Amino acid sequence: MRFIAFLLALVAAMAAMPAAAQNQLFEVKGRKAAPGPDDKDNLWLLDLSTGGRVTILLRPDVAPNMVARVKTLTRDHFYDGTIFHRVMDSPVPIAQGGDPGGDGRGGSDLPDLKAEFNYLPHVRGAVSAARRGAPEGASEEQRTEAENSANSQFFIMFQPYLGFDRKYTVFGRVIDGMEYVDKIHRGQPPADPTRIVHAYIAADNPPPYSNAPAAAPSPAQQKDADIVLPGAGDGADAAGDPAAGKSDSD
Repeated sequence: MRFIAFLLALVAAMAAMPAAAQNQLFEVKGRKAAPGPDDKDNLWLLDLSTGGRVTILLRPDVAPNMVARVKTLTRDHFYDGTIFHRVMDSPVPIAQGGDPGGDGRGGSDLPDLKAEFNYLPHVRGAVSAARRGAPEGASEEQRTEAENSANSQFFIMFQPYLGFDRKYTVFGRVIDGMEYVDKIHRGQPPADPTRIVHAYIAADNPPPYSNAPAAAPSPAQQKDADIVLPGAGDGADAAGDPAAGKSDSD
């Protein structure tokens, strides 16, 4: 009975504790605080042509440059009308998009970004920045250049693949609408690709979900190499290693 009374008293004390103080129990010293799920400045909304609105919590605390890039491009309507051009369950479970040309080679007119590799894992729903792969036998300079080539493309994880950790910049995670991500059409590219009809930042007071056709995406900026998943050019077999992606245009 005394043990039960102790537990009840502990629960009552926690309930009486201010919410801010409770949150501090889970803070990690030396890390910036992550935004909460009600922080509209950091909620990225994707309305998909195959149905539904996907809500992604952006993480400027770990990837401020990529988050700022996504916000800029979203507000410029860059993503409206773009397709998910590389979608598969195996060997890597990803839905990749963000290329206005739809072939995995394009990006925005803005400069590429330096890598912001961080501690966030590539778990189900993680959203990560795509980049170029280094050629086989690449020098350290070539590897660094490839790592610092994120621009506009991104991918969403269907399932965990921790081999990507610290090789790509995770900058967000799906917190609502993952069931719509699961329905993104598969293929490289898909025969009938799923499109981002509209992309919004929640703070901009977007209208309710709509799958009405979006305006055509802006012209692609041609890159000097395909945007691929981590590991390409690291000496792995591109045909057999899931971390050695080839462009679907090859």
